[in-house]
Amino acid sequence: MQPSTERRPLRLNRRQLFGALAGFSALPSFVGPQKASSAPFRPNILLILADDLGYSDLGCYGGEIETPNLDRLAQRGVRFTQLYSNARCCPSRAALLTGQHPHAVGMGNMTGGKPHPDYPGYSGQIPESTLFLPHLLREAGYTTLMAGKWHLAEPGPIERGFEEFYGLIHGFDSFWDPSKYRRLPANRPVTPWKEPFFATDAITDHALSFLQSARKTPSKPWFLYLSYTAPHFPLHAPKAQIDKYQPVYEQGWDVIRQKRFDRMRRLGLIDPRWKLPPRSIVGPNRVSDVNGWAAKQNPAWDTLPADRRKDLARRMAIFAAMVENMDQNIGRLVDDLEAASEMDHTLILFSSDNGACAEWDPWGFDVSSGPTNHLHRGPELERMGQPGSYHSYGSGWANASNTPWRLYKHYTHEGGISSPTIVHWPQGLKARPGSLNHQPWHFIDILPTLTALTGARTPPQVAGVNMSAIFQGKKVNRGPMFWEHEGSRAVREGKWKLTAVYPAGEWELYDIEADRTEQVNLASRYPSRVRRMAAMWENWARHNRVIPWIWKPPYGSSPSASAPE
Repeated sequence: MQPSTERRPLRLNRRQLFGALAGFSALPSFVGPQKASSAPFRPNILLILADDLGYSDLGCYGGEIETPNLDRLAQRGVRFTQLYSNARCCPSRAALLTGQHPHAVGMGNMTGGKPHPDYPGYSGQIPESTLFLPHLLREAGYTTLMAGKWHLAEPGPIERGFEEFYGLIHGFDSFWDPSKYRRLPANRPVTPWKEPFFATDAITDHALSFLQSARKTPSKPWFLYLSYTAPHFPLHAPKAQIDKYQPVYEQGWDVIRQKRFDRMRRLGLIDPRWKLPPRSIVGPNRVSDVNGWAAKQNPAWDTLPADRRKDLARRMAIFAAMVENMDQNIGRLVDDLEAASEMDHTLILFSSDNGACAEWDPWGFDVSSGPTNHLHRGPELERMGQPGSYHSYGSGWANASNTPWRLYKHYTHEGGISSPTIVHWPQGLKARPGSLNHQPWHFIDILPTLTALTGARTPPQVAGVNMSAIFQGKKVNRGPMFWEHEGSRAVREGKWKLTAVYPAGEWELYDIEADRTEQVNLASRYPSRVRRMAAMWENWARHNRVIPWIWKPPYGSSPSASAPE
């Protein structure tokens, strides 16, 4: 049953919390280094993944959305500012759970791809022989549990090593329809829910039930992968929470972006040298191309008609309500861990699978009402986010969600691959509570890091790096990192990042330390570095089955016309 959403009061109000976090940020990041692999205990692991959450949406990352439970974990733990995803749902999840680059396991794009012998990196099907994180942890004596979104095709979560599953096998669907969600193994009972059904609540209900059962074997630690579908579209949320945020977003995305940027500076999340970029362009994006928006900039809020502003404010209010609801449910998990005296020895890692979602233009889409950018007026506004509705919030709000980065999900600029990340682990973190860690690392590093911390084996195919030393206050020389999705591509080496949009796009070079908002393209100033890093990327791409696919259809560019510099 879904319990009451009433929460106990926090120790700090929002203003006090921001001040505390900002104060902690000014202190040294870590104290008391220890040997990374010498932990005398094996922690429980709670891996929480949000879906399409923007970098600055959480309160502890500068946002105005009320997220007191995640803020509390950040206040007591560490916020990582440079954990990188793989730009989109399936590739990120493949990297997270296999420790390999997604192309190496066939998930360079999305599930449901059409297998082609020349393009094995884009089959949309991960080989059955690939070992997943739950399999490795189960082998090491962990109870393995999953609630939420799978989105990695067949074989499904049970065959990949989870003992219990409840959630969505595919990528997204109604939050109000219980028929879209599955319980596996099929003969296991479904946890009852309180009407009306709401997916984020039901996912948490099952997670709590799974933990209750796992505790019947106290000698075994547990691993829970809590993969929320929120705040991915369709935008659905309880109406009372939506109404609360409506006046907040009637300020518009320009005001929200600036306020977030200012808060992020106060919290120490961004370097004072960095500037807030102009509003991002809407695309390029294949659907946006059709709608004529590809090269246009998101419009200024004050230039929009009043009825369009009402519609757009409502969309963002629903999104914010979804994030707040997810935070409330995470609070239920935290309360449960505290009641079971498990908080101290549970490693909680929270992140998002990619940046905010711009699909498909400034107005968002609306499947339920017909036209892609249907404008809601009058009574229609009240029905937004309720059963039967089905829409997104568009590129203008995605740009605000990703403050201060450029572009969005799908792309390898910072707005597509930068994920807000919180780690809370009282017995294992040797960091000052509330501190920031600016170490760059990658989703493929999470598997080898967790296997190292738990004593599980790490398969030789794993491409990620064991980063557990960063939890002990040490700097890790991570080495170069690489990306590709839908032709957008990037390589990062130290402070330098080379990135491009789509195969025909020219390489852009940025000094991420001085300019992480990617405003000053240094490619013409350092042509030899561009050539060298482009060659690094191409070598990685050939080794990981990225090439030749991105140089050929469906993008329509010949290899000679679009080959990297």
